[in-house]
Amino acid sequence: MTINNSRPAAGSTPTDLQPEEIQGVIDRILAKEDAAAAKQSVNPAGGYRGQAQALSSQAAEHSDYDGDQQDLADRRALRRVAGLSTELEDVTEVEYRQLRLERVVLAGLWTEGTAADAENSLRELAALAETAGSEVLDGMIQRRLKPDPGTFLGSGKAQELKDVVMATGADTVIVDSELSPSQRRGLEDIVKVKVIDRTALILDIFAQHAKSREGKAQVELAQLEYLLPRLRGWGESMSRQAGGQVGSAGAGMGSRGPGETKIELDRRKIRTRMAKLRREIAGMKPARETKRANRQRNEIPSVAIAGYTNAGKSSLLNRLTDAGVLVENALFATLDPTIRRAETPDGLGYTLADTVGFVRSLPTQLVEAFRSTLEEVADADLILHVVDASHPDPEGQIAAVRSVLADVDARRIPEIIVLNKVDAADPFVIERLRQREPRTVVVSARTGQGIDELLQAISEGIPRPGVELELLVPYDRGDVVSRLHSQDAEILQLDHEESGTRIRVKVRDSLAPELEPFLSHA
Repeated sequence: MTINNSRPAAGSTPTDLQPEEIQGVIDRILAKEDAAAAKQSVNPAGGYRGQAQALSSQAAEHSDYDGDQQDLADRRALRRVAGLSTELEDVTEVEYRQLRLERVVLAGLWTEGTAADAENSLRELAALAETAGSEVLDGMIQRRLKPDPGTFLGSGKAQELKDVVMATGADTVIVDSELSPSQRRGLEDIVKVKVIDRTALILDIFAQHAKSREGKAQVELAQLEYLLPRLRGWGESMSRQAGGQVGSAGAGMGSRGPGETKIELDRRKIRTRMAKLRREIAGMKPARETKRANRQRNEIPSVAIAGYTNAGKSSLLNRLTDAGVLVENALFATLDPTIRRAETPDGLGYTLADTVGFVRSLPTQLVEAFRSTLEEVADADLILHVVDASHPDPEGQIAAVRSVLADVDARRIPEIIVLNKVDAADPFVIERLRQREPRTVVVSARTGQGIDELLQAISEGIPRPGVELELLVPYDRGDVVSRLHSQDAEILQLDHEESGTRIRVKVRDSLAPELEPFLSHA
């Protein structure tokens, strides 16, 4: 193809261009239009559009290594289909208004950082809302030094939010922060619809996705801890409780008195339930500690996969071990830890543990409730910190994860930054991250790119057998040779001699005493 690089003369017409140049101009114009249409926009005046950036835009959600995904099929067995309402137009013919899933409007404050940081935070909130099953209609950000103590946004901006809610027909407002009880009540009084905060939304997602008995107990405990200071009394619920017959019917002596209010009764029930859940979670701890103690006694190295939610931790576990755990383009898709056995390229055994994902401003209730689960990270020999390299703010993700790791005393553990989704990431972003982080591996769990390099990095990062021995094993003791070919030893040299098999091997401290009878003194 011939390309004419000369500038057209003054007064020339478009017909002076070559057909290839004309087609090139058309393609560039169409590409710009497509990019503009796909671009998501959140501005201080509102106007959230498009899919949330925290969710992956890749068309293929699964790879061949993810298995049949039966758990995901069960989760999606019941789905809401929009636009099929049969609500009667004459509302006088029905007793109650239509019940529907939340149609939400987002609201956030820009108190520090850049405008891009505030927009990314609101887009992440949109991804959380979509994961919870709601439909995001609009969003707004207010530039403000600090939240208003009464309504969070301030009375003027709260009135604007009310107008947006009425114009879009939303029935819920989600605030991108944790609200105090008085702020939530004050904002609800203005917008006249339900108001929830970021913490309540994350707790709701956890409640939907928890599957194991321990996971459900941990989520319920976190929800009750969040609910306890936010109980509200309405009308008759503030009336006093009393025993026996009271009022006009006449009461026996000693039965009169203030008694408990309904809200006090609710608080007492919640505290009782929380105490029971803590006992149940503590009762599940010995089984988990026993399994961990067995691995430690056998000196099996452990590798924990940690990272931001939806960074691809479960996909990476499936790629490395064929675990077949649930993979979904959603935030906090998997909560229960999954542990699988794996081998290095040279045959050394270790365990891989997939943990719960993290997020900015992870509720402290969840960190405390899931502390027993996060112990898998704290007790690991190596952490694979998975980062979504295609995300608009990967550095923010890394900082958020490390803050949670510091809360569970896991920052001392060696860490490898795994830059995932390289097939969808900007090469300049990847290079920037590699310059910032000392130990990085670039992979794609979906395509398999970089997996061999990651396996080699794991092999070099985990504790290896440290006791070097030279053995002479008789030919009638094939069981010893077989044991040395297991995942507890690293064979350096093997020769077959007349009197037996001479082996130079590295073993763990626990195995060395068993091999003393076969030590070679030659």
